[in-house]
Amino acid sequence: GNGKSCRKILAYPLCIYNFCTTTRLLCLIELILARLTFLSLMAAVEMTLPTLSFKRIAQLIPVLYDIATNSFRPLMINTDTWCSSGSVLPDGTLVQTGGYNDGDRAVRTFTPCGDDSCDWIEYPSYLFERRWYATNQILPDGSVFIIGGRRVFSYEFFPRKPDASTTPPSNTYWLDFLLETRDYEENNLYPFVHLLPDGNLFIFANTRAILLDYTNNNVVKEYPQITDGYPRNYPSSGSSVLLPIDENKPIEAEIMICGGSVQGAFTQAMVNRTFVRASQNCARITVTDENPTWKMEDMPMARVMSDMLLLPTGDVFIVNGAELGTAGWENAENPITTPLIYRPNNEVDNRFQVMSPSPRPRLYHSAAILLTDGRVLVGGSNPHIYYNFTDVEYPTDLSLEGYSPPYLSDEYVPMKPSIVYGDQVVAYGLPFSVTFNIQQYQADEVVSVNIIAPSFTTHSLAMNQRMVVLRMSRISQVSLGMYNVGLVGPSTPNIAPPGHYLLYVVHDGIPSSGMWIKLQ
Repeated sequence: GNGKSCRKILAYPLCIYNFCTTTRLLCLIELILARLTFLSLMAAVEMTLPTLSFKRIAQLIPVLYDIATNSFRPLMINTDTWCSSGSVLPDGTLVQTGGYNDGDRAVRTFTPCGDDSCDWIEYPSYLFERRWYATNQILPDGSVFIIGGRRVFSYEFFPRKPDASTTPPSNTYWLDFLLETRDYEENNLYPFVHLLPDGNLFIFANTRAILLDYTNNNVVKEYPQITDGYPRNYPSSGSSVLLPIDENKPIEAEIMICGGSVQGAFTQAMVNRTFVRASQNCARITVTDENPTWKMEDMPMARVMSDMLLLPTGDVFIVNGAELGTAGWENAENPITTPLIYRPNNEVDNRFQVMSPSPRPRLYHSAAILLTDGRVLVGGSNPHIYYNFTDVEYPTDLSLEGYSPPYLSDEYVPMKPSIVYGDQVVAYGLPFSVTFNIQQYQADEVVSVNIIAPSFTTHSLAMNQRMVVLRMSRISQVSLGMYNVGLVGPSTPNIAPPGHYLLYVVHDGIPSSGMWIKLQ
């Protein structure tokens, strides 16, 4: 009923973010027990340890973690990835952009390989602006849109796309909206960005949202503000998700934003050590409507710094965070250890379900991602400027946990599909098929096939996350307990940008394990 409790699958240094296109997970861990970020501390370190540079001391170590074998391989990185952003390119390469210090203009790429020869390639000065707390979004042509950052009010692209309208051509595009949404606490960092079916970008920062035609640097429209006025972006740190796009129906795009903090909460926490109660509501808007409006719903509890992930069923998993305060060091209290599952298609008063709690609080610098088998990997928590394991209320936590949603309960095994065969390369608008077997088949009407894009998850934002419900043409029984479903590839790259996706067959609310496909 309520799902299994979080199960610890690895106690290992902090996994900050990332999802890879194999059974392996790319994580970043800190090399030392303290990140030294103040100039005075840098000077002290250089005087005390003259043979070591600050760059070396404050380095991050990435690891490639193999979930199936519970093993890892260290990788090498030289530029600072702190509070960076990322996307997965169509060929499966993870591109990570920005960060802090010597990494704020860097681009790093990691291309998976079949052996242990692959590692990071770094381009330290590729970006034209300092991208620290920026957001990435993969685009229909496979390039990456990179927007914002601390005191940066522009966007640019990877690979570069010069703006021919300027003399000389510029590689950055100014956006007034980012400046307008920055308040005295910022509250516009890690803006929420979603690619819409018309090819434009929905961008949300602070309390406002726009539709951006990025090809012409033109704001097409501004959406109504969320009615309660709560800031939702870092450091107020709500979370945002584009709900599944269903190709079996007229195309709609609906966005949901949950949690956040009241205006001034960051200052109250930093200066007065007063922790203000976070927002308890979620706001949904169908951005494809002619006159879109926000519709408000209340969660069972207030939340800030929570992660929102799309499950294979199309439901939304909400995990991590706190009831009081904001993001930032020592800025929150009352951890929320009970996850929620939100069912967007249920009646309004029957959408939230409270799940079994984890024994571990997950606050600032925690993260979560979807795994191939339908579990959710949850990791990290460090609300302190240094690693601090003792004599504090919320110690630094470097563990990972695996959460099993209710659909993985043993009682549902007879209704769980198992993919036997499927086309692994899918073309836009063209037919393909997937074969699966199952013990207790119910009816064609309760079968759907969904694809989910890999996300880059950090600071309560799963960048590039999207789900498409594929159009089904037929279902036929091949033999006893075995079925073949005819499908049609996504209609356009605006619906689903090219690249790798996890494909799930869902039967009466119970998903199969995922199969990787490449959409091209």
